[in-house]
Amino acid sequence: MSDTERRMGRRTLLGLGAGCAVSLLGARLQGIGEAHAQSAQGPGRAAGTPGRATPTSPPRACIVLWLNGGPSHVDTFDPKPGAPGGGPFKAIKTSARGVRISEHLPQLAAQAHRMAIVRGMISKEGSHQRAQYLMHTGYAPNPTVDHPCLGGYVSHAAGLAAGELPSFVSLGGPSEGGGFLGVQHGPLLVPEPGAMPRHVSFPPNVDDTRFDRRKAALAALELDFVARTGDPKIHDRGAVHERAVAMLRSPRLRAFDASEEPEAVRKAYGDTPFGRGCLTARRLLEAGVRYVEVVLDGWDTHDDNFGRVKKLMGTLDPAMATLLRELDARRLLDTTLVVCMGEFGRTPRVSARDGRDHHPQAWSAVLAGAGIRGGIAHGETDADGARVTKDPTSVPDLFATIATQIGLDPERTFGTPIGRPISITDSGKPVAALLRA
Repeated sequence: MSDTERRMGRRTLLGLGAGCAVSLLGARLQGIGEAHAQSAQGPGRAAGTPGRATPTSPPRACIVLWLNGGPSHVDTFDPKPGAPGGGPFKAIKTSARGVRISEHLPQLAAQAHRMAIVRGMISKEGSHQRAQYLMHTGYAPNPTVDHPCLGGYVSHAAGLAAGELPSFVSLGGPSEGGGFLGVQHGPLLVPEPGAMPRHVSFPPNVDDTRFDRRKAALAALELDFVARTGDPKIHDRGAVHERAVAMLRSPRLRAFDASEEPEAVRKAYGDTPFGRGCLTARRLLEAGVRYVEVVLDGWDTHDDNFGRVKKLMGTLDPAMATLLRELDARRLLDTTLVVCMGEFGRTPRVSARDGRDHHPQAWSAVLAGAGIRGGIAHGETDADGARVTKDPTSVPDLFATIATQIGLDPERTFGTPIGRPISITDSGKPVAALLRA
């Protein structure tokens, strides 16, 4: 079973519940859900003062290309040809002066002038579950706090995109959720990118009028239970279900259907779930969605590293490069941050199984768009790629950079249900070298 499949087991029910039309609560629960959301988010902020102004205006969008499992940095964006564990791949020139990447990323090499490759990433988390949590929330796991992921904060700030679609969508696999902000700020999970989400049409023989009657009847049955229990999760559920009703009736739903695109465009992204996910992400941004995560699984290469990574790069390369080209051509790249990352890197040493193991001590992430300085490689690793030797970048600092560039104040604090103040980033500061002057 893949790591994505294990993670999906914990969150699939939430994703399906957000899209399930036949079990929606009625409009009378919406106000309750919103009231709970406000009590958990606004008044609970540290010192009870209004949040500071966000660094960018208007707010920007974000697409995260999540390389699930932890990609080998020395085989992708920080190649070490000739090193003892450098592997068989060659390094090729790119459109960025002095920057080389793997020969199996030729289309991305042509887009390197738009990209900042962060080669000095460091963390202390070497297990998948803990590192995935860290890279989605900016915090190491803590049993006393359920931290929101960055998409949850974006959802909290944006609400419903154009009043219809959710602000946070995960394509091809699960993400982390809304944490203490509430389930209404978790992602809509779409397991099959490029196709319409499940449960977004009325059941047979049910029209708008009949659906509204059923919804009202269900709401009447639920209200007494809600009043007696006061369970905040029920309130959150009401908000999620109201969001689903808005989406169910929205003409913007067509943004999920990548088959509407010309064949040449679909072919450019690649006929893969990840390629269709990147194309769908672009369509969702055009429909008003603020934060989209697209998952490419399979990077946990403890065996057959080189064969598997070569195949994965063949999927990543056309999809990400075409996404960058299209965002630029449609004048969206200046207002959209594209982030490509996994939970850690992999060891420079090649194991007896021809694989690479977990390596959080040095690895790479890639940023592009939304004011990011393109054409650079920030940070350096040693000759083997084992340690960062110059300009290390911590996960909190990466998160502060991302948050700032998409219009969030990384120092803004929110109150947990017990009143504990938590900031968006764990004392991180934006990396000035990654930002355009």
